[in-house]
Amino acid sequence: MMISIGIGVVLAIALIAVVSALTGGKVTSGNGLPTSKLVGQHVKAFTLDGLNGGVEKSPWTEGRASVLVFFASYCGPCKGEMPKIAKYIRTHSPNPVEVLAVDADDKRSFAQAMIKTDDVTFPVAFDPNGVVTTAEFGFPDVPESVLVSAKGVVKQVHFGAIPKDTLASWIKGLKSA
Repeated sequence: MMISIGIGVVLAIALIAVVSALTGGKVTSGNGLPTSKLVGQHVKAFTLDGLNGGVEKSPWTEGRASVLVFFASYCGPCKGEMPKIAKYIRTHSPNPVEVLAVDADDKRSFAQAMIKTDDVTFPVAFDPNGVVTTAEFGFPDVPESVLVSAKGVVKQVHFGAIPKDTLASWIKGLKSA
């Protein structure tokens, strides 16, 4: 009887993992950290309206490595993350790396208020329907951050709010590449 229960539990866990992976759930590596099928993939170039006017293009189309930060004004973790990122960028030049925020599934006025409050000085693209965020990158929610090489290849993905030290490490790594 106990063997049957044990086999059932193992099969149930395996089935949950397979369904999660096939439906876009987050799968973890052997060390328990989330991984992404985006890593190693070339991502499509995009052009979006700038949150405060103009146009924002994917930096790799101009040969610049980038850190993309996907966020929204309604997102609790984003509200904690964005001021820290903004302060770090104001006090540490990321050049030649470009940091580009992408506001997803949001109202323009709410996003504009957030980036003004947080004193965001780097470019912010507006993705009101989540076309780039969800359709191109496959993120069902925010915050998420992506490290993209100058050739448009995803090097790393961070699920959730990105810690300042991770952001700093990504930028330093791209600068020296």
